[in-house]
Amino acid sequence: MSKFVNRELPQLAPALLRQCFAHARAEFPKEACGLLSGPIGQPSSLRVCENDQDRLHAHDPLEFPSDGRTAFRLRFGDVCWLLESLRSQEPVQVVFHSHIDVGADFSADDRRAALSDGQPTYPVDHLIVDVCASGVRGAKLFRFSSSAGAGDFKLVAEYDAEGLRAAR
Repeated sequence: MSKFVNRELPQLAPALLRQCFAHARAEFPKEACGLLSGPIGQPSSLRVCENDQDRLHAHDPLEFPSDGRTAFRLRFGDVCWLLESLRSQEPVQVVFHSHIDVGADFSADDRRAALSDGQPTYPVDHLIVDVCASGVRGAKLFRFSSSAGAGDFKLVAEYDAEGLRAAR
């Protein structure tokens, strides 16, 4: 996992972020999701994914109590595509999803979904887009960081509603 944690941060171009923002607006009021892939450090394409959460919730509301407004789940085919990409020259580097009306912070549910036995399920960063009825308010990029055996997702970059990186 150290190779993942120590790699350079992906440079997210404003045009790519605006594609994510457009997808988030189109999917509102449910969470949008997608995969950002490309050359290491320079993701250049968005794979728009379908949020499978509503289907899972309808099938088994006890096992999946959240619907698509408050959670996202990648479909099986998208997970397979992500895994296959990791062996390529243009791997998925960022999983993107939106939050509806609550800001772009990494939630407890996001942590549970992104971790397996305390380690990231996939060697990717996470971009969360803040979207409400009036549009996108910005986004935050999170990366897993471990210290002394414990780990958590840390904020590593913020972007405004135009896809420009905010000074930190």
